[in-house]
Amino acid sequence: MLLPQPVDGAKGPYDAGYLPRFEMKFHPAEEPITEPVAKLGGDPIWLDEPCWPVHPGTREPLDFIGQFPVPGEPGDERRMAYLFLSYDDYETGGMAAEDGEAVLLIQPGGRTPGFAAIGPSGTKGRSLWRFGPNEEQVPVEFRIDLMPVPDEVEQELEAYGTVDANDYLGGRPVYPDWAGVEAPWRFYFCLAGTDLDEQYYLNFAHGYGYAYLSPDRLEGRFSWEAA
Repeated sequence: MLLPQPVDGAKGPYDAGYLPRFEMKFHPAEEPITEPVAKLGGDPIWLDEPCWPVHPGTREPLDFIGQFPVPGEPGDERRMAYLFLSYDDYETGGMAAEDGEAVLLIQPGGRTPGFAAIGPSGTKGRSLWRFGPNEEQVPVEFRIDLMPVPDEVEQELEAYGTVDANDYLGGRPVYPDWAGVEAPWRFYFCLAGTDLDEQYYLNFAHGYGYAYLSPDRLEGRFSWEAA
């Protein structure tokens, strides 16, 4: 699998920490995905011991949103990042990167963030879902294909500060206002929010969610920002 590689000289979340940029394309899974590949929904395919986060207040398991390959140099050990978010009454958690309602875990060998509450062995929550016809929650699963972003799209970003991709991994980020973390965190991926009638439900108030990695790529953060 082609992946972005770390960029020398990146100092914080406004730089391109990993290049090149890849657009994420989502395809409904015809059967459950059981390999440690990029995907949304379904069951997490752990590369280490299962480690399911819970809400720091209610202790309810967070929803598993997806798993994403961690950028690396050729020959590096394969790692995955696992994203979990809270949900309550049409509200998706994660407006703050360190309140425990958004947890991005790295395996194998990653560090569990100090703010993350991890459930006891055997804890398992919901996975990504969409609303059904009667507003019931229907589980979904999507394979993620990583497609190189054309040069003209990158040139547009440099010229106009915009990028013609809603969901992407690597590259220089485009924030509505500002990053949800400070240096030395590096931008990792962007995931667009969705509406009630779309193929899955993530309420980012018409905005975007942003993932970040520590410089050693062993710890993650995630937060979303409204448009």
